[in-house]
Amino acid sequence: MGKRGYHHGNLRQALVDAALDLIEQKGPTGFTLSEAAKLAGVTPAAVYRHFEGREDLIAEAARQGYEIFADVMQFAYDSGQPSALAAFEATGRAYIAFARKHPGHYISMFESGISVNHSPELAAVSSRARRVFERAAEDLSRHIPPQKRPPASMFSAHIWAMSHGVVELYARNSPGTQSPFPPEDLLESGIGIYLRGLGLLPPDA
Repeated sequence: MGKRGYHHGNLRQALVDAALDLIEQKGPTGFTLSEAAKLAGVTPAAVYRHFEGREDLIAEAARQGYEIFADVMQFAYDSGQPSALAAFEATGRAYIAFARKHPGHYISMFESGISVNHSPELAAVSSRARRVFERAAEDLSRHIPPQKRPPASMFSAHIWAMSHGVVELYARNSPGTQSPFPPEDLLESGIGIYLRGLGLLPPDA
């Protein structure tokens, strides 16, 4: 990013973009506000006109990440319609795609230690993303008798955890975790086993 002065029109976003670059390179605790300011082309003092500190800056990067993430999840869910199964599987694949395409945002959201309750705005958008997963689970579990049906929030949390685990171990080049199978295949087969266990897929599917 080239140096830009304080009055370039969108310093706040320039600082977020600088932070995303640094987070991707050094991790969420590996950079200082001074480094972010330098990369954005402003003085360190200018940062405090927009952010209280590094945590506040990372929280804004996380908020923007969740906005993208929620939109990606919604698009994946919609693209699978009218098949509840296709929509459900699409959200899992979209999770992997998001982590690969937006590593700085992903780290800010899931690896920075920033709580989703850091601000009302962050809490709201993270809830919107979670709701897409829950809606996909609700659609798919309608075929399960009510007395055997897991809560949609539990159902979706299991798949979120599975997706997150595959991303962390196999889709982000973690050292020492080489897999003989593509992450997408691992996730799809894992989801298949889970759904068969709930009786939503035939044993030979």
